[in-house]
Amino acid sequence: MLRYVLTRTATAALSILGVATIVFVMMRLIPGGIVEALAGPSVAQSPELLAQLEAKYGLDKPVVVQYGYWLGNALRGDLGESLGTRAPVATEIVRRTGITIELTGLATLVSLLVGVPAGVIAALRRGSVTDVATRGFTLLGLSIPDFVLGTVLIYVVSTRGLGLPVSGYVSPSEGLLAHFRSILLPTLSLAVVTTAVVVRVVRSSVVEVLGEPYVVTARAKGLAAGVVARRHVMRSALIPTVTIVGINTGYLLSGAVIIEQLFSLPGLGRYALEGILGRDYPVAQATVIVGALMFVLASLAADLLYAYLDPRIKY
Repeated sequence: MLRYVLTRTATAALSILGVATIVFVMMRLIPGGIVEALAGPSVAQSPELLAQLEAKYGLDKPVVVQYGYWLGNALRGDLGESLGTRAPVATEIVRRTGITIELTGLATLVSLLVGVPAGVIAALRRGSVTDVATRGFTLLGLSIPDFVLGTVLIYVVSTRGLGLPVSGYVSPSEGLLAHFRSILLPTLSLAVVTTAVVVRVVRSSVVEVLGEPYVVTARAKGLAAGVVARRHVMRSALIPTVTIVGINTGYLLSGAVIIEQLFSLPGLGRYALEGILGRDYPVAQATVIVGALMFVLASLAADLLYAYLDPRIKY
């Protein structure tokens, strides 16, 4: 088990390093350059000012040296300063990442609390009205993009007077109820698609496991369907669910960019979008890397849990 953990951890670390390298190179391939973003296009008309700015930010050195200097600072937690606000990017990312983690975590929790029981019930009652309705929900959920659902929710809440806020974010320190109300609609917007995926995967897994010889034998011995499901079906059927939750994390992080903008949430996704649109290279670079780090860590956690549920994959 220890060897498997070390191997997966090393793979995750290499993945993060690879993403950081690719982002660093791509930021320097963007037309215009960092110096023009700092001082405007007119800097190109002043070679002296251009040289001063390049020397100040280390851009006059070879790219390999720049990369080493930047990577060393990043490992120490120094992600540079925003070109727009001159504030440390790391400080802003720490503040905003908590909001994004909460949003994606709540959406994942909703998808599991709703999707797993719904998938199991649909599998145990194949061909029933419940099964047909569940499959209809999954088809509908997979067909609606999260930003479309978010727009519909905003319209319905605004026109029906349901009393829920459709934009803005309230910190938990300002009141737990107000905080929950401010995060409810964004969470639902992200959770519907992931819930539909979980339902489909769980149903397919349970149906497959129900046909295994050991499950058929257990049922032939007279064990109740509920006992068979709890003792023999769930552990095997939930293994693919662990994998899909890890994949859904990447989907939720990408979907959070639009949802946070749509609902005016000051999260990491919105910060990344602001950095890209404003050509704020340090912000864009740091947010992409942090987002990749979160995705890799979520995938690593899913792999380790997968190994715990199914020891066969460690060999």
